[in-house]
Formats: sequence, C-alpha cells, structure tokens
Amino acid sequence: MNAEELLIPEEEYQKSGVHIGTQVKSKDMKDYIFKIRDDGLYILNIKMTNSVLITAGKMLARFSPSDILVVAQRQYAFRPVSKFSEVVRSSSIIGRFIPGTLTNPQLDSYKEAKVIIATDPLADTQAVKEAKKIGVPIIALCDANNKTDFIDLIIPTNNKGRRSLAVIYWLLAREILKNRGEISNYSEFKYTIDDFEAQV
Repeated sequence: MNAEELLIPEEEYQKSGVHIGTQVKSKDMKDYIFKIRDDGLYILNIKMTNSVLITAGKMLARFSPSDILVVAQRQYAFRPVSKFSEVVRSSSIIGRFIPGTLTNPQLDSYKEAKVIIATDPLADTQAVKEAKKIGVPIIALCDANNKTDFIDLIIPTNNKGRRSLAVIYWLLAREILKNRGEISNYSEFKYTIDDFEAQV
C-alpha cells in the first residue's frame, strides 16, 4: 500500500469528523491544517492523518504489547482506548493520571512503558511530561490547537469528538495487528468502529 492510499474512504473520515479541528490553531500545528472553514474552524489534512496512522502502526507493532501505554483523560476517549488496549493487548490509564506513575517506582500506580500514546497532549500533559523525563517516545493525537513540544509522532486529528476518537483508535489497532502479522488482511479484523465508540 502506498502512502496515497487511504485506509478508509475519504467520506468515512469526513463523516466521523476526524478532520474537524478547533477554532484556534497553534503554530506547531499549522503544517497539518488543510484550510479554514467559513465558520472559523480549522480543517485538518486527512491525507496527513492517514499517512501518520500507517507510520504509527508500523512503529507500535515493533514494541511488545505490554510496553505500550495509552493515556486518556477525556471521557469520550475512555471506550476507544480501553477497546484499543484490549485488541492490541497494551496497557492503559483512563481518567486521572497520578503524578509519578512513570517516574516513581514506589507508587502502587507505577507503570513501566517503552512508548506512550497520548489522546490529547493538553489533557494528558502530566503523562507527556513524565514520558519525556524518562526518555520514552510519545505518539499523540493532536488537534489544531495543540502544542506539540515533546511529541515524537503527531497524529493530526479531532481528539475531542466521539466518532473521530473511535475511528482513529480503530484504525490504529487494525494497523498494529496487520503489521504484527496477527491478521493478514483488513477483512480479518473482526471489530467495527462502533465497537470503539463511546456510548452517549
């Protein structure tokens, strides 16, 4: 598959609002902005999102599942992240991230990780800081308004929407399993986007 091929049809990306950014853009994210809409919302570049998901899938497949830690403070991300962790067998911290979780072995909540996925660097700022401190690579879902200091791999996406979070984590899980050789093609991936979506 070349980088130009989309993992799902463009309409599917658009329907889920993956590309709908915020009304504020950070200078860090300007290269990922496709255009600004009449209502002032910044629109993210779907092709870039798609291409980074392919890269992230390859990268994450090289780690042993238990070394991957996904963090999510945002409520709409709870279900996508727990489903993702179940499917790829990674660990996750959903909700409050206790300071010292990555840096203080004395804590009950202490976790060792070799790579971190942050659902939103703004909400997950403590996890990002600690990952940086221990020198662990950080992949993050970044919206138009995010600052990207410390982020090693930026997945440009709407990181606040219910459906967009489901789509991103669903695609990432599918890419990881394919790169691990656990499925030989996409049709063997038995989960749907709905399985990953937070219920209202």
